[in-house]
Amino acid sequence: MTRPNAKTTPPPSGTATLEELRLGINAVDARLVALLNERATLSKAVGEVKRASPGSEVFHPGREAQVLLGLAAANPGPLPEEDLKAIYRQILSSSRKMQHALDVAYLGPEGTFSHLAARSLLGELTTFHPKADLSLVFSAVENNECDLGVVPLENSLQGSVAQTLDLFMRHKVFIKAESSFPIRHCLLSRASSLSDVRKVYSHPQPLAQCGIWLKGHLPQAPVVPLESTAAAAGRAFEEEGAAAVAHCDLADSLGLHTLAKNIEDLPGNRTRFVIIGRTPADRPGPDRTSLLFTVADKPGSLLAVLRCFAGRGINMRKLESRPMPGESWKYVFFADLECDIYDDAHAGVLDEAAVHCLGMRVLGSYPSAF
Repeated sequence: MTRPNAKTTPPPSGTATLEELRLGINAVDARLVALLNERATLSKAVGEVKRASPGSEVFHPGREAQVLLGLAAANPGPLPEEDLKAIYRQILSSSRKMQHALDVAYLGPEGTFSHLAARSLLGELTTFHPKADLSLVFSAVENNECDLGVVPLENSLQGSVAQTLDLFMRHKVFIKAESSFPIRHCLLSRASSLSDVRKVYSHPQPLAQCGIWLKGHLPQAPVVPLESTAAAAGRAFEEEGAAAVAHCDLADSLGLHTLAKNIEDLPGNRTRFVIIGRTPADRPGPDRTSLLFTVADKPGSLLAVLRCFAGRGINMRKLESRPMPGESWKYVFFADLECDIYDDAHAGVLDEAAVHCLGMRVLGSYPSAF
């Protein structure tokens, strides 16, 4: 048997036999196991140091983002970058579990895009808790029922998720990291062909994102909105002639046929998900900042705030207004800045902007390439 540290190199693939190549893979696997256990030992030691430091957290998105970016930069191939990152997300998930198992809330049930994004971002070894409503995700984090939450913030086709923006006004939570997740819609059904589909279920957003396709291919089938894509897949399983717009993974779990893939009307459909927690993200690592602020209802008040950031060379990537809870015709502004607002280069800019605001709250300064 090959020792874990043996550096067995197989002959070039053009001259090696299948058995020789497999022996080479076995030798590499043995070295990987030894190295993974060496990493696990170091990770457990990190956990002991954290437990000795009051207030230290297991989840450090800035550190993890740097690890993933560093690995991508050092990767010569042929292993694709996305595959390398996916592997390491599981390794990071294992490291966190050895230090302290994380409880993470998401908009459920299992099989929703929020669930798939949460698993992709935080790894399979995290403990996930489905919630029936976005407000329950925020409450679970704020009330210490869960360590973190994963919520959709914005879709590239449909724009901001208004409920998420509104919930940031009601709950004392912070954005710790963000990432965009590709959204690929499929049509799932017990039926074996499109001609047998008599009704289509899904969440309102997927129905809107696939509206042209549905009208073109299933003009006779009414669309019915439900609370989630997973609930729609369940309805497709239960009802004769029903179909669901959902992720293809749900077909295997429920035994449904995939009648069509990638049925979204426009390519490049992605949803921006954020990880929320009770404390701000760690540094270093942040390269984006999100704010909530209000201004006086008079000419030039918003412009004065924007000039403070523009004068420091800070790009404002997003600005959106939402109605202020309990106040008629008054608004709260949600803004994304492309910077770490706490970097020394931007010292004082928040104070300058706050002079022109009735109120301001930093939702987080966090890594965007998580």
